[in-house]
Amino acid sequence: MATSTLPNPSRRIEIAPKTIFLVLGVIAGVWALGQLRTVVTVLTIALVMVGTFDPVVAWLEKRGLGRGRALVLVFSIAGLAAIGVIVLMVPPLVQQMLSLVDQAPKQRLNMIHTLQQYSWSKPFVKTLQDLPVDDLGRRAGSAMIGYSMSMLEMLGYGISTLFLSIYLLADPVRSKGLLYAVVPRHHHVKLAKVLLELKVIVGGYMRGQLITSLAIAVFVFILLTVLGADNALAIALFAGITDIIPFVGGYVASAPVIIATIPNGTTTALIVAGLMVLYQEFESRILVPRVYGRTLRLPPAIILIALLVGGTLAGIVGALLSLPIAAGLAMVMKELRFDLPGETVDHDRIRRLDEQAIRVYEELTENIPAAEAGVIADDLANLVKRSEDGGPTLSAQLPVLPSEPPPGT
Repeated sequence: MATSTLPNPSRRIEIAPKTIFLVLGVIAGVWALGQLRTVVTVLTIALVMVGTFDPVVAWLEKRGLGRGRALVLVFSIAGLAAIGVIVLMVPPLVQQMLSLVDQAPKQRLNMIHTLQQYSWSKPFVKTLQDLPVDDLGRRAGSAMIGYSMSMLEMLGYGISTLFLSIYLLADPVRSKGLLYAVVPRHHHVKLAKVLLELKVIVGGYMRGQLITSLAIAVFVFILLTVLGADNALAIALFAGITDIIPFVGGYVASAPVIIATIPNGTTTALIVAGLMVLYQEFESRILVPRVYGRTLRLPPAIILIALLVGGTLAGIVGALLSLPIAAGLAMVMKELRFDLPGETVDHDRIRRLDEQAIRVYEELTENIPAAEAGVIADDLANLVKRSEDGGPTLSAQLPVLPSEPPPGT
């Protein structure tokens, strides 16, 4: 019986030109973001400052203070607070560091003499003898000179960020109008909802940071005051500032606290170290979940990944901004109706509500400039958000609505 062998049909893989241009566009966008990383960082920090101070400025406006005066008052208080913290914190800490550097060789000899009395501590003695602490002061001074230009550069970027945030806060309607002008009007309500949620996320995150920093500062101040340690206020302020660094900030804050209690004895220093570790557990397991609540709504694995990515791309600043950025991206995915793990959302109901809001918006903003239309989009987004959270329907909140299309259209 004869068998015939049929040739295998050839397969051709064709890529649409649109797909090629899309991939090239994504690559070019990623490359541009890498080249403009500093600009993106300044803009991101400015937007975080806007989200932080805007509720305070709005609160002052409601009480009869003009927006310009409210901005001057808010930034004046913030500036005076920053100057006060620097004046109270930096000189005592610098003095403590210089004293520590000056006493380092003597303290090393004392520790070596103590450890040489025990046979089990010989490896530690060898390690202490190899520590290069004799010229520590000279090397520290050289390092500070080397970092001076970087500090001046950071100061310049900080001033630029401050003025950019003031500009965005001074005329929010015009600032948003530029954004609404480049986005198709059909998507304005969706954009307004995203901006509204971003304001909630950033504001909640910054308020949470303020509460946790204040809590550890009060704890450290009380602890050092009870023990009679020097520079209790300066070290407490340092602890409050470093606590904003995710995960490791509290442990960085613990170092000067422990050093300040060494004159009280080794036992006291060890007890203080244990108390600081216990406080970190209290903060991470009890205080932080209660303070942030549902503001970030990120699982622990995503938080860790966000911190690693942010720290790798932009150092400490990236780590500080990684959590609100990750929460914002998760929120945008939710608004675009992507199903996130562990969520059960009635997308059909929300989609119908969005379509209704778009019809209302397009009717109300016909022949209206983008800046004025953005104000209406903001108001409508608040009404839609209230309906999504179980409040009155959109129809009940608006006096006049366009007629509903018949079913099936």
